[in-house]
Amino acid sequence: MSVGQRGKAPRLPPRWFIRLAWSVHRGLYRVCGRRIGLWRPRAKRWGALRLTTTGRRTGRQRSVIIAYFDDGPNLVSLAMNGWGEGEPAWWLNLQTHPDATVDLVDGPRLVRGRAALDDERLRLWARWREIDTDLDAYAALRSPETAVVVLEPRPGVPDST
Repeated sequence: MSVGQRGKAPRLPPRWFIRLAWSVHRGLYRVCGRRIGLWRPRAKRWGALRLTTTGRRTGRQRSVIIAYFDDGPNLVSLAMNGWGEGEPAWWLNLQTHPDATVDLVDGPRLVRGRAALDDERLRLWARWREIDTDLDAYAALRSPETAVVVLEPRPGVPDST
């Protein structure tokens, strides 16, 4: 039985450690010529993709590496900020400018981001729960509801996969 299922709050590493891990991951991705740092999702395991959004205030390109799984042609992620308070900047950017680019192991893809709602959100949250059995306990650490983000292939744009 997992910690979340026992009712205890899961322990998170200190915020400085989470931010350091993100920086190291991005640095490895850049230094290794983008050959290390992205991977495909597998059964009961999430993958990693690089999402590039347009900044909501600056209009500049902003990139972040996030976890995802495939749902048909769509890519699904969670708008979490290392399970800390506040919405991640990439999600705020997507809400203002939904068109974005993702880099996958297989190459880039043009996408449009949106929040999953109602039955779709419940279904996709349940899939995340299969990957992370403590998902509900981690989500309870945040005051806003964690958005389930769907990255759909952009209409009229061929998929590179």
